[in-house]
Amino acid sequence: MATGTSNLRSDPVDTGANAPSSTSPSVGRPPDRWRYLWLGSGAVLSLFAVNGRWDIPLAAWLFSILLLRFSRTSRVAVGVGLVWLVSVGAAMFFLWHVAVPLTGMTALGGVGFGTVLALPYLVDRLLAPRLGTVAGLLLFPMLLAVCEFVMGVFAPFGTAYGLLADTQYTNPALLQVISLTGPYSVGLLIGALATVVNYVWERPLSWRTARVPVIYAAVLGVVIIGGSARLAFFPVSTAQTVRIAGINPSTAALDVEMKALGQPGFDPLNIPRFDPATVPLESKAVIDDLFDETRRAARAGAKIVVWSENAARISVSDESAFLTAAQAVARDEQLYLDVAVNVYLPTAPYGRDETHFIGPDGALLWTYQKAHPIPGLETYTPGDGNVPVVSTPYGRIANVICYDADFPAIMHTDADIMLVPGGDWPQFGRLHTQMSSLRAIENGYSLVRQDFNGWSSAYTPHGQPISTQDTTVDHDPWIVDVPTHGTTTLYQLTGDIFAWLCLAGTLVLTGIAVIPRRSAI
Repeated sequence: MATGTSNLRSDPVDTGANAPSSTSPSVGRPPDRWRYLWLGSGAVLSLFAVNGRWDIPLAAWLFSILLLRFSRTSRVAVGVGLVWLVSVGAAMFFLWHVAVPLTGMTALGGVGFGTVLALPYLVDRLLAPRLGTVAGLLLFPMLLAVCEFVMGVFAPFGTAYGLLADTQYTNPALLQVISLTGPYSVGLLIGALATVVNYVWERPLSWRTARVPVIYAAVLGVVIIGGSARLAFFPVSTAQTVRIAGINPSTAALDVEMKALGQPGFDPLNIPRFDPATVPLESKAVIDDLFDETRRAARAGAKIVVWSENAARISVSDESAFLTAAQAVARDEQLYLDVAVNVYLPTAPYGRDETHFIGPDGALLWTYQKAHPIPGLETYTPGDGNVPVVSTPYGRIANVICYDADFPAIMHTDADIMLVPGGDWPQFGRLHTQMSSLRAIENGYSLVRQDFNGWSSAYTPHGQPISTQDTTVDHDPWIVDVPTHGTTTLYQLTGDIFAWLCLAGTLVLTGIAVIPRRSAI
């Protein structure tokens, strides 16, 4: 039997004169004559695992296996360099096919995405051969989870790209694990499959070799069976629900607004700049329409009404009068009204993206300002990120705005229902709304995302869709009955402790690999 397959220790590293250089293939990993086939196949599969319209869930589990095989059996510069190009290419492909406007900031973001997500391959290539079997198997997946975490918490684009959990939207049993650990554990499981398969690939088949994939399969099985059991035996209670209506401006009202601006009609891909001095005249038809649709929804039984992001456009001088009118509608119809407005300012940054939540008595319960404007696309001053929560007869109601929901940390809120006014575009709206469903699982609340020019959906605290509306073609009020009692999840209580443990583990393993060991005397 070949050396290194008779126990669970990895092949030793030769540190003497015959040790391979840092540009040679790893010890025990000779060049693979098929490695460029693995690179090409991994590159193609990676395009279908980018949180995009054409994602294939299985592709997310396979592409890193092949890219890891290529990087491990190639010289460092070539192997990691080409994997980096593949990673950046996948990020740019994402930006293109979901029609993200290409600006300097978004292009830089694409390069940044690719660079961060290529880092685990570099670290694995350099350090995994210096570690024992268990440590070598864990280094890549832990660092992959850490990279997702760093982008999701500290980068300006959040988890809009690079979060592998988003690619598994059609596997609710698997996704239930994020209620315990947060979304980054799915990336760890996918990364672990890559190292496990490569472990077997690099060694002659034996019982000792086979133990590693058996252990991995058992762990993955526990995750999926546990998630299935949660869905089957602990369903979300629908004994008490509240009727919620989502409101968008009607196309007819938007046409009137655009004609007041000298445009032939409403074009969702070409919304001209408003002049703060003339906003009241230009927006009157839309605001009147929004109030009319709100009244119609209330008379259809809605107790909570939420508008899509920036549904009303008002100048700062008219904000007080607008809120007075909104309070009158809420009071007259005896409902909770979440109005979403773009307030135009006479000086830079020229606008605020905010919501106002009004109670049935007309009281203003919160004013919330978007905490995460889209870098390179929105110039609003960010809000403080303190998510408002109000107790009502229908549970604890909370609110963020659109892109805020791509930052899991801000969504750790003790609520029963999370309202998310959104504003997207046809190529991205459905994906963006599906991504938000992970926040419902993580935090145990129902989530209602009312999206303009995209895809509106409501989800249970288990992330299961209740109702949807394609708002690229339908601007009628959307009405859905939503559970009023959320659940308490471990992730909501502990936050990102799992991700921090992955970071600590990665640092420990890196230290073990790079710190010279003293020889026994």
